[in-house]
Amino acid sequence: MKIRKLLTICLLFVLPLTVTAQVEFEKQNFNNDGNSLPYRLLKPKNFEAGKKYPLMLFLHGAGERGSDNEKQLVHGGNLFLNAIESDQYPSLMIFPQCPTDDYWANADIKRSEGKIDIKFKNGGEPTKALEAVLALLDSMVQLPFIDKNRIYVGGLSMGGMGTFELCYRRPDLFAAAFPICGGGHPEMVKLYANKFPLWIFHGEEDNVVSAEFSKEMVKALEAEGAKPRFSLYPGVNHNSWDNAFAEPDFLQWIFSQSK
Repeated sequence: MKIRKLLTICLLFVLPLTVTAQVEFEKQNFNNDGNSLPYRLLKPKNFEAGKKYPLMLFLHGAGERGSDNEKQLVHGGNLFLNAIESDQYPSLMIFPQCPTDDYWANADIKRSEGKIDIKFKNGGEPTKALEAVLALLDSMVQLPFIDKNRIYVGGLSMGGMGTFELCYRRPDLFAAAFPICGGGHPEMVKLYANKFPLWIFHGEEDNVVSAEFSKEMVKALEAEGAKPRFSLYPGVNHNSWDNAFAEPDFLQWIFSQSK
């Protein structure tokens, strides 16, 4: 099964030695043992099969769930597309879309009257959606032109939660992580605290996903000897991704990290 998945991914890159093409979000679909995962793929502007490229995985929030393979690009899509079009950060980027009835994070999430109650689980099996992401990620990493020392993960809101979870499920894989207005179980940080740098973002007035979740994760990371970068924005509500994407060195920080 793993060989079949790898061959499927490889077929996406059956290209001449060097390709110069219009940069666009390619629509793809990944099948994980019967579970379909739609995703978008960005390739380097001038892809060369003989080169090594960093790989970035970006996870969207709960509001962008579905199956249209479109909504996951609402927040951050233009930022990353411009980064590829400018050829400043030649890399491969994948943007999966979570089904409407699932989550990236293994947590008990209850919604009522506009409020969300979140309880993160200490370990356990990943959701079906995250399991599919893990399978897709593992397949992509095996491609010969992926720089295994420069693999990054990030996301916002539900995607920020998924980012923290992927950090402990693949602690030896990533070179950096950037969870935005997310959260996780503090006890799990011991598995990755000193493996790679994190830049954590949150709006101090977030009334959807409390900033206390990020504060707890930062505190837990620091207790393990890590030194995460933490941007807490006063007066900012849930849309702290706007502030994160506007950071002058946001992309530079990500793509400068290496194992």
